[in-house]
Amino acid sequence: MIQLQNYINGSFEPPKSGAYLENFEPAKGEVFSMVPNSGPEDVEAAYQAAWAAFPAWKNTPAEEKFKILNRIAELIDSNRNRFAEAESRDQGKPVWLAKNEMVRAAQNFRFFATAAMQFASESHSMEDRGINYTLRQPLGVVGCISPWNLPLYLYTWKIAPALAAGNCVVSKPSEFTPYSAYILGEICTEAGLPAGVLNIVHGLGNSAGQAIVEHPGIKAISFTGGTVTGKHIASVAAPMFKKLSLELGGKNPNIIFADADLEKAVKTTINSSFLNQGEICLCGSRILIQKQVYETVKNKLVDAVNQMKTGNPADEKTRIGAIVSKPHYHKVLGYIDLAKEEGGNILTGGKALDPEGFENGWFIAPTIIEGLPYDCRTNQEEIFGPVVSLIPFETEEEALQMANSTNYGLACSIWTSDLNRAHKMAAAIESGIVWINCWLLRDLRTPFGGVKQSGVGREGGWEAMRFFTDPKNVCIAF
Repeated sequence: MIQLQNYINGSFEPPKSGAYLENFEPAKGEVFSMVPNSGPEDVEAAYQAAWAAFPAWKNTPAEEKFKILNRIAELIDSNRNRFAEAESRDQGKPVWLAKNEMVRAAQNFRFFATAAMQFASESHSMEDRGINYTLRQPLGVVGCISPWNLPLYLYTWKIAPALAAGNCVVSKPSEFTPYSAYILGEICTEAGLPAGVLNIVHGLGNSAGQAIVEHPGIKAISFTGGTVTGKHIASVAAPMFKKLSLELGGKNPNIIFADADLEKAVKTTINSSFLNQGEICLCGSRILIQKQVYETVKNKLVDAVNQMKTGNPADEKTRIGAIVSKPHYHKVLGYIDLAKEEGGNILTGGKALDPEGFENGWFIAPTIIEGLPYDCRTNQEEIFGPVVSLIPFETEEEALQMANSTNYGLACSIWTSDLNRAHKMAAAIESGIVWINCWLLRDLRTPFGGVKQSGVGREGGWEAMRFFTDPKNVCIAF
């Protein structure tokens, strides 16, 4: 059985307590590795290593940072299959999907390696009185806590800009999906990242994660995960005036107007609803369809879902893998039961599956529901699984009201051939990201994040580099 270790000060170490957690393979429902059950002592050791490494890393020339971070990207590329197989086994997703995500994980390092070379300060002339210039300085030691749904993809999305900006990092991957971060520790050593610059502490959120958030020496927290946890982190961090970037839950609307390219809308909607078992914060779980084309779109969606294969993650034909954990599996099934109680009609799916050879795994058939009011719990609360509901609408105003009805505001897709409508709706939607006639078309230079209970702060591009630095104004009188 695989036994993972913490990565502290450039070396792999067992947890101080000697305690480990069982890590399950979702597709089989069996334990396949042991993960450190770290606590405050491990976080303190990681912090001390990071703090000791900070002065040298802060003053490392940008060109040298670029070489090291770019080398990490190259090594992720060359180990793509190893990472993908580990992550599929850890999280339950199809191997082909994990391979695609490894491309983005490498891109994250490559992008911010370049950003380290280009991040610049501002200057402001005061005519004949003086000049101001801004120094963007690293914070010191920062904390990065990443989720289980896109493990290495989102883990690197946090640590790459933190390192590029000159910080040292104490990080915690999800206890459900620690394997790819563990492998990354090996990669960082091989790439020449100095000891202590990146530290990886495994464990539970209420012990290792809590210790990171409440540590007085850790100056900022970048967290992606659930809204309830995000609220807790904010309450703990606020008295210490830590900087916070919180990317939280979503209940994203996908709005299809009658004048849309329906073939493209349906094809993309299937992807945006069920990719990674629907376990992506950007997935569209509320599909709003204009009444003129409701039946047509509904039938096309049901037909497409009925052709999707659920099962063996190693099979190239598999489109739906296993749910990440047994508790989450039961949560998603519980929402399907709730939808029935609220009057929903299951058009397809709506049940657990036991694919041949994976009878003990945690599989749920991709599910489409109709007949639910837009303000019921099923349409208001985040399910985070392969479950979507169809909601008919008549006018732009009605679609807008329904789209904005939840406490979340992360992402939205709008399908229409009317450019005026597209701009009007995009401006009025309460969402951090709006895609028009597409989904998940990402540019790493753009700000990423949500509004309302979908979080605070932004990641991506200069937003991330600014988050991980403090601006200092210097004024020189003439």
